[in-house]
Amino acid sequence: MQEYDVTLKLLLQGSAESVMRELTGAVIARWLDVELPKVQNVRNPRLDLLGETADGDLVHVELQSGNDMTMPVRMAEYCLGVFRLYGRFPRQVVLYVGEAELRMESELRAPGVLFQYRLIDIRSLDGERLLESGEVGDNVIAILAGLRDHEGAVRKILKRIAGLAPAERDRALAQLTILAGLRHLSQAVEREARNMPIDLDIRDHEFLGPIIREAEQHGRQEGRQEGELTVLRRLIERRFGLLPSRAHERLAALSVSELEDLSERVLDATSIEDLLK
Repeated sequence: MQEYDVTLKLLLQGSAESVMRELTGAVIARWLDVELPKVQNVRNPRLDLLGETADGDLVHVELQSGNDMTMPVRMAEYCLGVFRLYGRFPRQVVLYVGEAELRMESELRAPGVLFQYRLIDIRSLDGERLLESGEVGDNVIAILAGLRDHEGAVRKILKRIAGLAPAERDRALAQLTILAGLRHLSQAVEREARNMPIDLDIRDHEFLGPIIREAEQHGRQEGRQEGELTVLRRLIERRFGLLPSRAHERLAALSVSELEDLSERVLDATSIEDLLK
């Protein structure tokens, strides 16, 4: 999920101003790069986003793509870590961008103890309003928010991207392609882009491109099923490492459509077991 995290962080720190205001109710004056001292319950001591407003308030936004039942404990540790560093408690938001239904809690509650933070499913944001924003970062993030027509939204975002200067256009197009993968819309982006005055080729994607180009060559030589199998194996091995023999056997027994479905899901999976379950 690193690509998704990096993309969202760049957008939220950049031109996605409407999204940030909706999440935090504040305008960030400066961003802080913070790594907390290592604590037992915090697997990653680096906060996703920590900003400071013009009034000196601290705002912490954590991005989450899966349901983590330890999230309240993690957020409490983050909160105390920030307080130790700055002597101030941050306002905290967890932004959930995963596909599965949100099942996490937003508080720790016990006798004499109450710790709370905002927990927001990005699909609860008004994607139609974000599409109307004058900031392309808001437009791109709209692909993850609540929308009536996802493919229509893709066309609208691409039309906006097509009017940007070349460097900004290429960056926004890459960001849209990456985030679209969280909603299984990467193919829709590529398909619609062919009808726009912009150039998009998933084979140029830094992560997927080399794997797909090589696998397509195998596919032409060995047939569609074997080609799809080669694509999937290489995607999995690039993501998770060497495939165990039982996974090889399981994949070899799948149909072309099943292999295609797994290829779309591989970047969302957290492990080989999660992908094949």
